[in-house]
Amino acid sequence: MLWYVVKLILLLPVIGALIWGSMTLLHRLQARVGAPVGAPRAVRVVETTMLSPTLKLAVIEFRGREILVSASRQGLVRLAEVPMTGSAREQGE
Repeated sequence: MLWYVVKLILLLPVIGALIWGSMTLLHRLQARVGAPVGAPRAVRVVETTMLSPTLKLAVIEFRGREILVSASRQGLVRLAEVPMTGSAREQGE
């Protein structure tokens, strides 16, 4: 029984360090593969609002347009689309 407790005390920090190291490595690899930090993005989420636990409204900016979508378990539905206003462009840039 004592040997089991000693192994647990010794191996638990090793397992924690392996988990931390793999998460750090994964984060670095994702940063390399993804867009560079500070690069302009084609899509930007402007605002989201929860209507219920399973339904969310989101305003998405894409190519100078604002698109209102609803997100639910069944998927996304485009509800409205308008050109961006001047004040919205100034805030986004």
